[in-house]
Amino acid sequence: MSAFLCERAAYMLSEKELARLDELYEYERALYRKGAFAVAGVDEVGRGPVAGPVSVGACILTDQPMIEYLNDSKKVTEKRREKVAAELKALGVPYAVEHIAPEVIDEIGIVASLQTAMRRAISSLSIAPDTVLLDGNPLNLGVHEISIVKGDAKVACISAASILAKVERDALMKQYDETYPEYGFSSHKGYASAAHIDAIKRHGLSPIHRVSFCQNFLQERLF
Repeated sequence: MSAFLCERAAYMLSEKELARLDELYEYERALYRKGAFAVAGVDEVGRGPVAGPVSVGACILTDQPMIEYLNDSKKVTEKRREKVAAELKALGVPYAVEHIAPEVIDEIGIVASLQTAMRRAISSLSIAPDTVLLDGNPLNLGVHEISIVKGDAKVACISAASILAKVERDALMKQYDETYPEYGFSSHKGYASAAHIDAIKRHGLSPIHRVSFCQNFLQERLF
């Protein structure tokens, strides 16, 4: 491909990304045009793993600059997630990430744990939001709450919350991997991969496993 065509392809990709980002930011822009004071996006990561915390991010974005590669954290590579998270922090946007420990998840259940983490994350923001946008289903957080299906891929502030929470939770799981290397937490981040299930059957549970999520694996280990 000629240098001209390479430059043209890069330009078109940039133009396409700009259009995607513009649409991603539009939902909260519309709320501000209607008079909202501070719109926070809230999202969780780690709902499904059998080990480690459930983590919730909350974030209030400015309209400019738009953050390149901002998206649902599952659609962004680890390297780009870390870049986006670093850029958000460098811009000084209000954000918070809260973690609920495995033993608390076992005690009160995952839904109550999510509600607790979300309330804590919202209350930890340096600016109190008057509108909270959630990915998925309503959780009755006691604030003006708007639930958006697949919101982490549709609304910029939810995408930002998703990425901030994912980067912090992944960092925690890498630290746990150093303490409990036999489980491979740095690779699967606590999800029930085949290798992780096999490690549970061989070694039993670590202090960061969710006992209530691991009963089937423990029963299989007994037979």
